[in-house]
Amino acid sequence: MTAAVTNATIKKLSRLDVTRNFGICAHIDAGKTTVTERILFYTGKTYKMGEVHEGTATMDFLAEEQERGITIQSAATTCPWSHAGTDYVMNLIDTPGHVDFTIEVERSMRVLDGAVVVFDGKEGVEAQSETVWRQADRYRVPRIAYINKMDKLGADFRFSFNSIRERLGANAVAVQLPIGSGNELEGIIDLVNMKAFFFSAQELGAKVEEGSIPERLADEVEQWRHDLIEKAAELDDELTEKFVMEEEIQPDEIKRALRKGTISLKCVPVFCGSALKYIGVQRLLDGVVDYLPNPTEVPMVQGTDPKDKTKVLTRPNALDAPFAALVFKVVSDAHGDLTYARVYSGILKKGSRVVNPLNGRKENISRIFEMHAKDRIPRDECTAGEIVALVGIKNSVTGDTLCDPDHPIVLERMDFPDPVISMSIEPVSQADKDKLGNALGTIRREDPSFRSHFDEETGQTIIEGMGELHLEIITHKLIRDMKIGVNVGKPRVAYRETIVNQAEARGTHKKQSGGRGQFGDCIITVQPFTEAEAIEAKLDYEDLIAFENKIVGGSIPKEYIPSVESGCRAAAKSGVLAGYPLINAKITLIDGSYHEVDSSQIAFEQAGILAFREASRKAKLQLLEPIMKVIVTTPDEFLGNVTGDINRRRGLIADTEQRGNTRIVVAEAPLAEMFGYSTSLRGMSQGRASYSMEPLDYRPVPENVAKALLEAQGR
Repeated sequence: MTAAVTNATIKKLSRLDVTRNFGICAHIDAGKTTVTERILFYTGKTYKMGEVHEGTATMDFLAEEQERGITIQSAATTCPWSHAGTDYVMNLIDTPGHVDFTIEVERSMRVLDGAVVVFDGKEGVEAQSETVWRQADRYRVPRIAYINKMDKLGADFRFSFNSIRERLGANAVAVQLPIGSGNELEGIIDLVNMKAFFFSAQELGAKVEEGSIPERLADEVEQWRHDLIEKAAELDDELTEKFVMEEEIQPDEIKRALRKGTISLKCVPVFCGSALKYIGVQRLLDGVVDYLPNPTEVPMVQGTDPKDKTKVLTRPNALDAPFAALVFKVVSDAHGDLTYARVYSGILKKGSRVVNPLNGRKENISRIFEMHAKDRIPRDECTAGEIVALVGIKNSVTGDTLCDPDHPIVLERMDFPDPVISMSIEPVSQADKDKLGNALGTIRREDPSFRSHFDEETGQTIIEGMGELHLEIITHKLIRDMKIGVNVGKPRVAYRETIVNQAEARGTHKKQSGGRGQFGDCIITVQPFTEAEAIEAKLDYEDLIAFENKIVGGSIPKEYIPSVESGCRAAAKSGVLAGYPLINAKITLIDGSYHEVDSSQIAFEQAGILAFREASRKAKLQLLEPIMKVIVTTPDEFLGNVTGDINRRRGLIADTEQRGNTRIVVAEAPLAEMFGYSTSLRGMSQGRASYSMEPLDYRPVPENVAKALLEAQGR
């Protein structure tokens, strides 16, 4: 499958050191897409700069993105960059900032070698900045920081820099300083080379002039420079010696030490500027080259043997290694699905066959594209270290592995959060009903954080997602893009059920209606169980339910045990108290009986359902609700209004922080009470307060609220 290696391919692959796979990520409105638009312009990938506020951004090509001025889905592009006489290939992914689309950041992080995290020069570290940072930590992604919007009134480089160190616990190292701020922002100072750079707005920043460091900043620059050298010396033994002996340290030595520290996650170089005012983006690109790793500098990707999950396998970023790639995104298209994949090893040629080791299905690679937002450039092959889009993939979804059929490997999958909100949709006509099922399947393939199911009781289709905006975008997609008529219900909270105590119950399914009957009989116990306990006990914790078989002496034959588990899990999924999935429980199968003739897998599955429902009722059922972490930024004079309103919404104030004449309020509140919060917040703050919200955990619903909920459902 990995075809003979050509000289052209060897030449190309030996240049992996000039490839950079990186993403732009940040809190919403920090300026990620504007930074990306400038990068595309300066690298010559586009000849006209798009603007987010005008709805003309290249990477925000969806109609919803252009109307709302936000990024909804991650977009990939490849562009060239020349630095220090060498030509580099930059594979770039622009990710969303809104928490409802955090899955887009998650799956991008999984396949990137490095990241540029953008911060607002006035706000510093914001709520979603912390979420993005944790995602980068989880996948051990080296990163550099760019403090953007230094032209904004109230922008403060030192404050933003310190917030990176204090709130994220990062070893931030400033490699640049701004010259002025707000309306007086003129350019930047390079602390490594001790030079000043000024950017011409008339030339859209394409013309960069080198000058001397302004005299008024000499003392401040000297202090920051000393800190830079001290930090670099801590990262490199040779430099430590030079620093102690007070020998002169050269710029190249500083860069080498910072590069080493960045790749090993020991430091974060910090850049600054204003993408909107064309200041500092070219130097940021140089920073990507100088400090972020190429594909050969990241650890070899790890996976497992599909036949033996305990056996760890690795794949080097090498030409002669067997082909392995990870699918990180699927986009439905009129001409067939576009499957985005990161190639970790080997070569993939157009027309070749690969295998998905998770389902054993063979896939034909009919076409390979290099992507530039929505535009595609056909390719004959792709190689280790590249991010490409494939056509012809039929049976693989986000998180699946594609590999050489002769050398199977399963790369680590991604974890996707459970939805916290749902709403009902109903097709307007029979024709719409016929199209709806396929459309929802398409959206599910594209977006792993979206779920849908049919409610037999109400005859409605229920769609579930990560927030109000998420579901709004999906319904717009159904109506506007897919031309399906649907009536949309009000958003509803995705509650969960759990058990409080331990209990035991018997489930017996017995049917005799002439001829062969049905007989299944099992005894189970249920008890509260956490993920940590499941890991310690080495039990599978699928859908937050563990199952353990403790049958001895063959009271239930081995072939019926999986049927009991399947029945118990099905009962947990459909809920016992109010029809919501039951979580955080362990089921233990302890005894039972069978009939030589009448027992069957179906009978034992039914017995498992009966036993689970009975045991759960005995164990006392409890409703759980999603609790959100809410962060409100408000001027001082509206603080009382904001905190009072949060308390009325059953919220708890966890922390407040003063930033100038602004307060940051951190609270925990039930999602059920937060619908329409943006409108309320605007009203109580004259439109001057803003907020962000993300799922925190599930907690018990207060008894009076639970009672009202169950009564409303007629239970």
